Amino acid sequence: MASHRRPKQPSRARVTVLTATAAAAVALTSQAAHADPKPTKTEVKAKVDKLYEEAEQATEKFNGAKEKQEKLEREVDNLQDKVARGQDQLNEQRDALGAVAAAQYRSGGIDPSLQLFLSSDPDDFLQQAGALDQISGRQTDTLKKVQAKQRELAQQRKEAAGKLADLADTREQLGKKKSEVKAKLAEARKLLNSLTAAERAKMAEEQERANRASERAALKAAGGSTAGGSTAGGSTSTGSSANIGKGSGLAGAAFAAAQSKIGSPYVFGATGPSTYDCSGLTSWAYAQAGATIPRTSQAQANAGQRIYSQSQLQVGDLVIFYGDMHHVGLYAGNGQVLHAPRTGTVVRYEAIGNMPFQFGVRI
Repeated sequence: MASHRRPKQPSRARVTVLTATAAAAVALTSQAAHADPKPTKTEVKAKVDKLYEEAEQATEKFNGAKEKQEKLEREVDNLQDKVARGQDQLNEQRDALGAVAAAQYRSGGIDPSLQLFLSSDPDDFLQQAGALDQISGRQTDTLKKVQAKQRELAQQRKEAAGKLADLADTREQLGKKKSEVKAKLAEARKLLNSLTAAERAKMAEEQERANRASERAALKAAGGSTAGGSTAGGSTSTGSSANIGKGSGLAGAAFAAAQSKIGSPYVFGATGPSTYDCSGLTSWAYAQAGATIPRTSQAQANAGQRIYSQSQLQVGDLVIFYGDMHHVGLYAGNGQVLHAPRTGTVVRYEAIGNMPFQFGVRI
């Protein structure tokens, strides 16, 4: 007789495991189907270039915070020196009053007003202006000087405290900007490391070729027509008669100094003598020529006479790029600029049309 037993059903636990396994398999298949393809070398380069530009923007903010910190440190030091000198003067004035009190004591007693001054907080006593009438004219003059010195010291201490608070805030901002720059550069390095060794070598070769091409273009412009060199944007400059390296006066001396640093690596926050960022190069160059200009590109944009026409630029003029003015170089003549471009590059010539020109600045 045939058996009619029902087939054994899978346990609930087994069903759960099977279901989970199937779901995981579906998810993995879905992820594999929708996974982003590995970016190409060209895409990586574009992303890295963008990160380098953002890092340079953060670098100029870092430079500004650093400059403010250094200025505040000098101001705080000066104020603290003034307070120390003022305290010494106050002590001398109080010593003089003490001598008067000693003389009065030897002659039979101390003036009550003077005794009150010497035995309590001078501020409390000096608020009682009427008490000054009880003291001799000489003592009155001395007390008034003490009062003025105390007020001056109180103001200086208050100002120093405010500067110290600003300094603490600025140091905090400086740390944040430095971290921001480092984060951008780390992200760029991570992207570069995602490429194969061959791809990285190819990118480095292309960058070196770009450096050489820029230098050749500059040298060609220097020896070519002086009436109008072509720019990278395809337009022709129609007024510059300056050849590369032939500036004059202060600007020419600054340009000559910058020329001596061609090939020096870009390093954020650097002002020489072997590495530079963009505004570090320009401020260093003008310092070699005997002029002090601000540290950051944004501040340098307001350091002299603005020149809005490229045709009016002269060798050594500052050239400001980008809407937020985060990049600066030195005009080299014939549509070229000498600058420290960004991380991964060196001080070099480049066509002015390669970047969004804003205006020049004549120091």
